[in-house]
Amino acid sequence: MTFWTIIRQRCWGLVLVMMGVCVITFIISHMIPGDPARLLAGDRASNEMVLHMRQQLGLDQPLYVQFYRYVIDLLHGNLGVSIRTGRPVLDDLRVFFPATLELAFSALLLAIILGIPLGVLSAVYRNKFPDHIVRMLSVIGISTPAFWMGLGVIILFYGHLNLLPGGGRLDDWMDPPTHITGFYVIDSILTGNRDALWNSLQHLLMPALTLAFVHMGIVARQIRSAMLEQMSEDYIRTARANGLSHWRVIICHALPNALIPSVTVLGLAMGDLLYGAVLTETVFAWPGMGAYVVSSIQALDFPAVMGFAVVVSFAYVLVNLWVDLLYVWIDPRIGRVG
Repeated sequence: MTFWTIIRQRCWGLVLVMMGVCVITFIISHMIPGDPARLLAGDRASNEMVLHMRQQLGLDQPLYVQFYRYVIDLLHGNLGVSIRTGRPVLDDLRVFFPATLELAFSALLLAIILGIPLGVLSAVYRNKFPDHIVRMLSVIGISTPAFWMGLGVIILFYGHLNLLPGGGRLDDWMDPPTHITGFYVIDSILTGNRDALWNSLQHLLMPALTLAFVHMGIVARQIRSAMLEQMSEDYIRTARANGLSHWRVIICHALPNALIPSVTVLGLAMGDLLYGAVLTETVFAWPGMGAYVVSSIQALDFPAVMGFAVVVSFAYVLVNLWVDLLYVWIDPRIGRVG
């Protein structure tokens, strides 16, 4: 099985998954009580205006015709018009999506930086004090709701210690850096704006740590399990018999092989972070897609909610495609199977 064959197969899987997402979002949008035409026209609109709006939106057509138009619009990048903002949903998501990605990538990076060393220490000192501490932290991280932890972090570091800002991406008095990528940290670095860089990092730290703590436990447990399996293999005993130091065997031989099954966990964590950021963004007043979709749900803004589901699902599928290709890059033997 060649590299391009794997890509072709995964792309077909991507198409099938997105078709399923389109069907599900379309069905749910028609099952939820409420009339989009009435919401768009307004509460004071007459029945004639609502009827005209229904005809304009194509809601008077049979369901199969509406679904066909829905799919065609998606293929052309048309996610509809937001009832709440009156702007195209795609334009709204372009504004809010970079903030969510910045938060998700930062949380994933922190989960990797903290989770991998903790998992290695837990495996090396199995059933000893460091192992017990890491396992306790992992259980706390996995079982603690992110929104509850976010509130606790705000109360501690903002309310009592006054060390970090409470919410938002920047202080109210500070202008955002020149838009290049939409990531305030990266844009501040590229434009040399040190004040915006420091301020954006301060605002990013608490929500990123909150999200990272949950996934840090998952990463640590996965690394611990994979490391224990690798440390019992014959090649590890051979490396030790050849006189290699203990930590060189751990870092240079056991850890690289233990990271292979952990790639899947990291890929799934990235997709989970995109969805999980909804409540965290609300708690920290982070102006990303989470806050946008919560406001849209409260306003029964169906096009915005459906657009959010489609975009995040597409990103989730792309992440899994990237993980599959990363497997082949890490271990070329996978591409030769079959």
